[in-house]
Parts: sequence; C-alpha cells; structure tokens
Amino acid sequence: MQKQNRRKFLATAAALAAAPTIFGQPDQKNKKEPMIHHVFFWLKNPGSQTDRQQLIEGLKTLSAIKEVKKLLIGIPAATEQRGVVDNSYDVSELMHFDKLDDQSAYQVHPIHKAFVEKYSHLWEKVVVYDMQIV
Repeated sequence: MQKQNRRKFLATAAALAAAPTIFGQPDQKNKKEPMIHHVFFWLKNPGSQTDRQQLIEGLKTLSAIKEVKKLLIGIPAATEQRGVVDNSYDVSELMHFDKLDDQSAYQVHPIHKAFVEKYSHLWEKVVVYDMQIV
C-alpha cells in the first residue's frame, strides 16, 4: 500500500513539475508572442483633407522605431454598408510587433512621444485594439 501512495505521489509531482513546460507560463509566454497594435483616429475636423494628410504623414514617422516590424496606415474602405462594419473613423494604423515587450518599448520611444505631442491636436477620439497572436 505504501508503494502505491509513493508511486502516486511521484507521478503527481512529476506532472506538476512538467506542467509549465507542457502548458507554458501564460504571462511569460504571451510576452514572447507576436502582437498587433491597431489604432483608430477620429479627426476634430472630419472633412478636412489637410488634417487627414497631416495625421497620415505623422503616422509614417512611427516606422522609424526599430520595434515596429510592420506599419500599415489607411482610411475607411468603400465597402458595402452593413451593421457590423464601423467606418466612422478617419484614419487607422496597424502595427506588428514581435513581442509584447517591443510594443511597450514603442509606447515610451521618443519618436512616438514626439508624434503624440505634434499631432494630437488633430484628433477628437482614439480607440486602440491590441491583439496577441495565438
């Protein structure tokens, strides 16, 4: 009987020791997975082509940040109007990062801070969607 309990104990201990390796450590693993940073901007002057172009030019400066692996900038597409489509924004940017730490470094990068300082007067509202790639 004692051997059975010892075997059970050893099996349970081995399983618990292996769990982080098999299942990963969620907080640690997610920091190493690629992620997407998607930002939507609503201009203070929504019809202003000048303001829109200024914002787009400002967004382009963010590609100089080495942690940004890919930067896409766009405006709402002229797709079919459906209840699930929100095309009320004026400009959007989509960034790819290799890991969460890179996105954190981007947030405090001097180029990003300069962008916010120089261009924030153009927008009324900003919505951000950050996505961890699985």
